[in-house]
Amino acid sequence: MLKIVESTIGKMALRIDELSYWERISYFEGIDFLIIGAGIVGLSAALELRGKYPKSKILIIERGYLPSGASTKNAGFACFGSPTEILEDLSRQSGSVVWDTVAQRWEGLQRLIKMTGEKAIDFEMNGSWDLILESQSANVNEISEALPNLNQELKHITKQDQVFIQDDSSIRKFGFTETKTSFYNRLEGQLNTGKLIQKLYQLAIDKAILCLFGIEIQALQSNLYNVGIQSNIGYFKAANVLVCTNGFAKQFLPSMDIQPARAQVIVTTPIENLKIKGTFHIDRGYFYFRNVEDRLLIGGGRNLDFDGETTTQFGNTTLIVGSIEELLHRVILPNQEFSIAYQWSGIMGVGDSKAPIVTKIDDKIGVGVRLGGMGVAIGSLVGKDVANLF
Repeated sequence: MLKIVESTIGKMALRIDELSYWERISYFEGIDFLIIGAGIVGLSAALELRGKYPKSKILIIERGYLPSGASTKNAGFACFGSPTEILEDLSRQSGSVVWDTVAQRWEGLQRLIKMTGEKAIDFEMNGSWDLILESQSANVNEISEALPNLNQELKHITKQDQVFIQDDSSIRKFGFTETKTSFYNRLEGQLNTGKLIQKLYQLAIDKAILCLFGIEIQALQSNLYNVGIQSNIGYFKAANVLVCTNGFAKQFLPSMDIQPARAQVIVTTPIENLKIKGTFHIDRGYFYFRNVEDRLLIGGGRNLDFDGETTTQFGNTTLIVGSIEELLHRVILPNQEFSIAYQWSGIMGVGDSKAPIVTKIDDKIGVGVRLGGMGVAIGSLVGKDVANLF
């Protein structure tokens, strides 16, 4: 009989003052740029810094063994805004802020794809559909009337005509029920989130950017010549620090307009003859789904419990997972057999505005956070912009 002995290796993380000479000089001494967060923003920032400062020592620190927020947990949507989401944003914020943010998402997507290449991240431009359920049909005329103005603004951004069109055929094509119509965006797509992070990480390693995982930064203190960093393995210093932790940034930026926002996601078992291909939004983007090969991924529902989902705690709740499953059975996959194979959650960063925060809080600490649930689209651009503050 195999005897299981509890390992103590994971409990023996050495403190910095216990490291060898080689380890300390290689990783924790002479740091020109410390980046907190190994997600899309942090990796993109590091790559931008390497281009500007080819001889600098750049170290990325990540508290988890994988990126801890949403970069490896998102749904893999290459999107920049559905009609219902944009119209809601326009009702709450100035047009200039809304369209500037949409433009940043579009620019960020083009930048990301150029950095990685389409093949490496399984990018497919299959289009997206903003579904209008029958219970929301009162909004159809308003959306239809707004399309010319939305398309005009998007033409300025994308240089493409007629980005949005009304598409009544999607209901029959994909087999949806209780759906009134949809609005199609031919410029949106989907990608493999895992391959995306692997590619960015490989690019960083190829550029001699250092990455350490399992280290939690607890506090920052700007000094005259450097920034003091307190971590779970001890104290060290860096000449400059970039905070790229998005939904977890409140710890370092208590006065900034940024809050964590949990997103819950599930993936089904393989579905025989799955008709659905592309990305889809429901209810102003609060629900979203797509095919992952012959499975269906669906997430969202944060609007059902804003207070409960304003958290940095990972987990799935009966309220939201139950609502997602009910939507699957009732509207998206009626009369089809499937079960849930995977479920997880990720932590996004949101605020009163969906515009990202890219700023310096002093001459040695920069911030690139609050991606508003659009990290895939805007993350690489935020990383570039925060790097260019230095």
